[in-house]
This record gives sequence, C-alpha cells and structure tokens, in this order.
Amino acid sequence: MKIAMIGLGKMGANMSRRLIKHGHEVVAYDLNPDSVAQLVGEGAIGAASLQELVQLLPTPRAVWLMVPAGEIVEKSITKLGTLLSPGDAIIDGGNSYYKDDVRRAAQLKAQGINYLDVGTSGGTWGMERGYSLMIGGELEPVQRLEPIFAALAPGRGDIPATLNRRNSNSTAEQGYLHCGPVGAGHFVKMIHNGIEYGLMQAYAEGFDILRGAASEALADGYRYDFKVDDIAEVWRRGSVIGSWLLDLTAQALAEDPELSRYSGYVTDSGEGRWTVQAAVEEAVSAEVLTAALFARFRSRQKHTFGEKMLSAMRQQFGGHLEATKEGQV
Repeated sequence: MKIAMIGLGKMGANMSRRLIKHGHEVVAYDLNPDSVAQLVGEGAIGAASLQELVQLLPTPRAVWLMVPAGEIVEKSITKLGTLLSPGDAIIDGGNSYYKDDVRRAAQLKAQGINYLDVGTSGGTWGMERGYSLMIGGELEPVQRLEPIFAALAPGRGDIPATLNRRNSNSTAEQGYLHCGPVGAGHFVKMIHNGIEYGLMQAYAEGFDILRGAASEALADGYRYDFKVDDIAEVWRRGSVIGSWLLDLTAQALAEDPELSRYSGYVTDSGEGRWTVQAAVEEAVSAEVLTAALFARFRSRQKHTFGEKMLSAMRQQFGGHLEATKEGQV
C-alpha cells in the first residue's frame, strides 16, 4: 500500500522504515526538511508540504499522524480536512485524548473523511520488535488498512499461545486489534500507559529499598550492600516479575549502577492523568495507578534513587530525555 507519514520523530521515522522494509510505499513529511531528506535516502518519497503529500497519494488516501498530542494534532487534522476527499482516512497514532477523537471524527465524517485512532506502543525499539497497535474507528477503513497494521505489528513470533485461549482467529495474537468505535483505540492505550506508570513505580520503589539496605541508620547485622545490577539480572531469569520493563531496567543499571546520569525529575505525558480521570468517572478504585501518577508529581520537588530509576526506564524504552524543573531538556 501507499501511505503518508506526518511527523518523523523517534516513532514516526522508525515506523516509516518498518513499513518500507515490508514493501509499502511511504510519503514522508515533517516540518524539518532534514528529517524528510534522511528518510528519502532510505527509500521514502518526500513531500515539501501537506498539499504535495496529498497529491502524491492514490485514492482512497491514508494519512498517518505521528505528532505530539494537542494543538499540533488539532491543526494538522484541520488542515488535512480541507485537502482530503470523501473516502480518505486520517490515522492519529499518537497519544491523543479519546474524547478529542470522538469530536474530531464527527467533524470529519460530515466531510466523508474517515478517522482512526491508533494507540501505538513499542517506543524506539519498535522498528525491530514491531509495534502493539490498539485501533479505534469504523470497520471498513480498518479492514482496508489492515496490511499497514500487520506490517507494523510484531506478528505471532515465538510467543507461545495463551493456554485455554479460544478466540484464536483474533488479530490480537498478531499484535494489533480493532478495539471498537472511534476513541476505543486511544482509550485502551490510555489505560495501557496508566498500567505502565504503576509497573514502573513498583520496580522503582523496590530497587530504592534494595539500595537503601546499606543505610548506616540500620542496625549492624541487618545491613546489606546489594549489587542492584546483578539483582535485576537474576530477576530476568525465571522470576515471576520478569518483563520487558525489567529487561530495560537491567540494561540501565548495567550501564550505570548509580544512575548518576539522571536527576530523578520524572515527567508525565498526560495518559496517566486521563486514566485516573476515567477511573473517577467510572467510580472505579485505582489506588496503585493514582499513587504512581502522584509520585511523578512529587519527583519534581525531591528526587530519590527510585525516581532516577523511573527516568532511566523512560529513556530506555522511549528515548525520553529527562526534563529540568523548568521543563527544559
């Protein structure tokens, strides 16, 4: 298929490379012409403007947005709405708020333009590992674009089938899933990221306690000087708390056991807040996810080793650079 990719940052550029590798044509656009030129050198078709991008696509067109949620997405969709034709599709693969998806889809539907929200997880490693895709939107454009989703997703790989799982025809086992109507994809990704906050916080607190076991405030005979990088490594092998996040934790500690590169100032990108808000709206108890979000707020005032661990994990899986108190990288 031929698809446009708008936004060639850490995610958009690597997703384009994966699509090209799987035989799809990618029309690439970014405000930075150097990013476009880089991808053209790797097989993409460059576009100097949104108008040119639309002209380079066959109908029905498919345009994938990988730009920061909020104002940039809003402006991009508004502009594309004036350029695209009935039957075309806009895919927002960023971390937009699901209620914004519902509003945008209604506006575009009046013009006959399809809107899909695709929660995308995989970080900077996705080009090799593939991306987990959580898709919201009407069935017809989802089915039409399935070759794109299949190329971006990991596929079955060597992960064994889940015991007693009966719905073996679901594309979930390929790493992508049509979760429901507009907004459903970003809703599922929102909860995914809320859970991510909780998992990261659990690892961070655990390693902080391990490191604190050497404190001179503890009585003689109850003091331990643990090599936390070795503990992360042994937990990777046969432990029930093994995970990719633990793999990345072990990698960060192997590079720098003291995490001296990090201050412990941990930002949040919005999904954790929206997850807690959804829990309030549904009257669902979410103590762990809420505490994990509040811990990130506190990290901006006082830093612990555990918060350095959170910063390190974010850098490992997503390439997120740590911000200062003033919000500068």
